[in-house]
Amino acid sequence: MLRFFSLSSGSCGNCYYLGTEERGVIIDAGVSLRRVKRVFSANGIDMDTVAGVLVTHDHLDHIRFLGSFCKKLNKPVFSTKVICSALSRHPFTSSVIGAYANIIPDGESADLSGIAVRSFEVPHDATQTVGYVIDIEGHRFVIMTDVGRMTDEAVGYASSADTLVIESNYDMDMLMSGSYPYELKMRIVQGCGHLSNDECASALKRIVHPGLRNIFLCHLSENNNTPDKAYASSAEALSEAGVPAGTIHLRCLPRTYPSPVFFL
Repeated sequence: MLRFFSLSSGSCGNCYYLGTEERGVIIDAGVSLRRVKRVFSANGIDMDTVAGVLVTHDHLDHIRFLGSFCKKLNKPVFSTKVICSALSRHPFTSSVIGAYANIIPDGESADLSGIAVRSFEVPHDATQTVGYVIDIEGHRFVIMTDVGRMTDEAVGYASSADTLVIESNYDMDMLMSGSYPYELKMRIVQGCGHLSNDECASALKRIVHPGLRNIFLCHLSENNNTPDKAYASSAEALSEAGVPAGTIHLRCLPRTYPSPVFFL
């Protein structure tokens, strides 16, 4: 049985787990190792089954605790050559990452103890940002947590997934009428920031296919979104795409606390 859960999903920290009883992966390390161990223990997950940590990009809310993950868990870290190089220079990871970094070659899959992982680039204002295609036990899981705009490549990979984790960061009206400085608002909306509810919904209309079973909306803004708005926008898009009610399970991941364990 394949299990997925989020330990946190938002600007305060990002970390996800996907795996079976025999093997699994952690995606990003933006929460403390203490929290990870506590949640794993509560859900009967053996830390020894973790094959490695995937890193999507070098923003602090995704790598803040990666150094302690390396030193205390002694787990390999996987990402692209560009991201691994950035981690080797980042003040939070430079002193430890060298012994743990493993490069996933562009256009190729890496094998993590029987889990096939491929990266694809998405627009975001980090050194480089990637989503991941993870093939495990006959399932295809695709995750893209920070996406300035949808690309044809990202849509293509998502269109082959049975489970998709996709950003639905902000409601445009809330953002534009809110207190953020103009420069920050422009950083968010101009293609290398974050994906709005409307942009996520539009992408889902292109992505939906008969094999898609689960959609998780991630990285919701605390100040410029609500779970109800994000959910309603994507649910309307699925309805307009002709998806029968109940065919696809749509959920919002919580920002600051662990989600339930979802069995996929």
